[in-house]
Amino acid sequence: MKRIILLSLFFVFALANHVFAQTKVSGIVLDKSNQPVPFANVVFKGSNTGIVSNEDGRFYLESPNTYTALLVTSAGFSDKEIPLEKAVNYNFKIVLSEPEALNEVVIFTGKTSKKNNPALDILRKIWERKRKNGLYQFNQYQMQKYEKVEFDMNTIDSAFMKNKLFKGMEFVFNHVDTSDVTGKTYLPIFINESVYDVYGDNKLKKVKENITGNKMSGFNGNQQILSFVKDLYSDYNIYDNHLKFFDKSFTSPLSKTGIDVYNYVLKDSAFIDKKWCYNIVFYPRRKNELTFKGDFWVNDSTFAIKKINMGVTKSANINWVKDIYIEQEFEVENDSVFLLTRDYMMSDFALNKKEKSKGVYGKRTTLYRNHKFNLQKPEKFYKEEVNFIDNAVYQRPDEFWEENRFEKLNKDEQGIYKMLDTLQTVKRFKQLYNLVSILGSGYVEFKNFDYGPIFSTFGYNEVEGLRLRVGGRTYFGPNDPWRIQAYTAYGFDDNKFKYGVSGKWMVDKKNRVIISGGNRRDIEQIGASLTTTNDVLGRSFASSALFTTGSNGKLTNINLSNVSVEMEAKKNFVVSAGFSYRTLESASQTFSLDYYKTLPSVLNPAGVVESKVTQSEANIQFEFMPNRKTIGYGVERDLVDSPFSHFFVNFSYGLKGVLNSDFAYEKVQLFYRQPIIIGPLGRTNITLETGKTFGTIPLGLMSVIPGNQTYFTIENTFSNLNFYEFVTDQYTTLQWNHDFGGRIFARIPFMRKLNWREFVGVRAVHGTISDENRAINASGLPYNAPEKVYWEYNAGIGNIFKVFRIDFSWRGNYLNMPDAAKFAVKGSFGFYF
Repeated sequence: MKRIILLSLFFVFALANHVFAQTKVSGIVLDKSNQPVPFANVVFKGSNTGIVSNEDGRFYLESPNTYTALLVTSAGFSDKEIPLEKAVNYNFKIVLSEPEALNEVVIFTGKTSKKNNPALDILRKIWERKRKNGLYQFNQYQMQKYEKVEFDMNTIDSAFMKNKLFKGMEFVFNHVDTSDVTGKTYLPIFINESVYDVYGDNKLKKVKENITGNKMSGFNGNQQILSFVKDLYSDYNIYDNHLKFFDKSFTSPLSKTGIDVYNYVLKDSAFIDKKWCYNIVFYPRRKNELTFKGDFWVNDSTFAIKKINMGVTKSANINWVKDIYIEQEFEVENDSVFLLTRDYMMSDFALNKKEKSKGVYGKRTTLYRNHKFNLQKPEKFYKEEVNFIDNAVYQRPDEFWEENRFEKLNKDEQGIYKMLDTLQTVKRFKQLYNLVSILGSGYVEFKNFDYGPIFSTFGYNEVEGLRLRVGGRTYFGPNDPWRIQAYTAYGFDDNKFKYGVSGKWMVDKKNRVIISGGNRRDIEQIGASLTTTNDVLGRSFASSALFTTGSNGKLTNINLSNVSVEMEAKKNFVVSAGFSYRTLESASQTFSLDYYKTLPSVLNPAGVVESKVTQSEANIQFEFMPNRKTIGYGVERDLVDSPFSHFFVNFSYGLKGVLNSDFAYEKVQLFYRQPIIIGPLGRTNITLETGKTFGTIPLGLMSVIPGNQTYFTIENTFSNLNFYEFVTDQYTTLQWNHDFGGRIFARIPFMRKLNWREFVGVRAVHGTISDENRAINASGLPYNAPEKVYWEYNAGIGNIFKVFRIDFSWRGNYLNMPDAAKFAVKGSFGFYF
């Protein structure tokens, strides 16, 4: 153990010779009883360079300049000056004392007062002026933006470098560097640079960014990595009340509600760039809330922020992220205009929040320059391109980057491109990359072909018994203009093979005109969802869950063929039209889809009963998803994980007589989902579905209210309903779910450390059936419609072991229905921030 420690120390000091910083200090701030002093202010004496210690009193501070002393201050303690005898000083133990004399001024201790606090007086001035500062002062603005995103493996030590995992890849450790924020060693594994021209109109509330150059290395073309990178690009404004990172809403230290969640202390005042500024330190009042600790400098006349540094507290209820650190710098354009010129954000992703745990840094640096104001553009200028493609943007020569980088890459960054390109030729690295890719995408990659999805290999239901499925897709790259997918499955109880095949071809890239078609012969749990789509290979989880509650034998043999064409008429607005042909037959002797082709009469008391439905259908669909962000421009794209509204409308027409089709009808369906982030109170999701079928149809074409007989939570289903418990031809459902994000449990001391999160929800449905549709029912299944609104409610606990959620659901009415599930427990797995 001693040998490892010595090697690690040697390694750290060896690295010190290869970094640019001249003064580096790390340590811990304690009181006389050896208890950590959280949120102490640590600065190099005679400078504005400083940091706030974390909740454990630890800090790391670095500067390219040479300093000889450190100044440590904290509310309730005397200031302490620490001499720095050398440039690199690690593991300082700084003990603060209480004031020795009564005349020492100590304004605040612990939780600061909300009254007679000069820091709050300044904060109120910031609120008054925040919409009058910066770019908001102008009707229009233009500027250039340079953005650099980098991912780095961190906490690299000698033991880590000797791991057999890196056999054959040892050369990468020549690029190890040291973070000037945390003091930890790190190894770059990904870098991306982009240059933009930015235009904004405050009157129209429009912003447009034209990318003029993009350069990437490391995992080039991987959709999952690119999606994750783009999620880091989420814009934020420190003047806003709440800042959104990783789908979480953090209270800004400049928020009007900040007084309730932060302590503020006026610590200092000084000239910065010839502007007199106040220094205010802030730190959270309570643990486990989505807050920051840090400090900011604010001008004394405009009350515009000159500089702000802040980091997320370690106790914040967010998974897989150990640290989020933000720096912003503002330059003085003139006496009254402060413009953002540098924005730096670093996230430390790790499995746990222990100090020595290894993880990955995600770093973004954004620089702005060449501002111009009040140059008006026509409103049509801000119209978003549907599918902007300019390959030249991604093939800029080195000369372009030498000219357009706002700041030069340092020596280590310059070597990243070559190192990462070389790494991807190493066999060992390819093996590791493929393993991660399989877990992330569900597909095993071969040349021009992906096998999978592997998570659908096994299934079970009462008709097929054990079900095995194999399949794959063509894959030449993430931006393929066409793709073919196919699968085959076998049931060991019914001894039958099933299959499905589909293809898509994008014939017009600019407007994303896509032709698709396919055929599927399989066993399906129809009625597992209300709103229909044109996805011929779509299959519900209800058809093949390994474990279910009650009988899941109400299955249907389906032969479905479909052709369609779609076009993205404008950004995130898709119009499609299609034609489908299907046959439906019961797959079980205990379940029937029978209907009266001829109703019983005096001359024919039994009527004419038909068991098979043959149906041709045409449809037109409209889908609008404002603020949706996508990755890539191929026939299939990935979504950035960010909330957006979703509107979907479908009109279907049953074509009786076409290809021997049995029924004529018209069907209209509407789907609407709205996510709402309610600041620190969490996130709400509201989902509305409504539809009506005009005409006479049998059970196989009815709108079945989707039940859930699995042990897992399935979106847009009712947890306490069985399959076919409610059948309708006209329906309206409303679902409300809310995630409190752990805010309630954070107030309960014995539950605080668990970081559990609270969920509540209500689901309701109203529906009817026409007399004509009741009359042709010969299935033996009683038609029950929720003419009196059916409802159920649920409460859940999430973030159990960071990956598991459990929901408890209660039926609100219809308690006397046969086999009614009055109470249900469902679970789900997922990786959530």
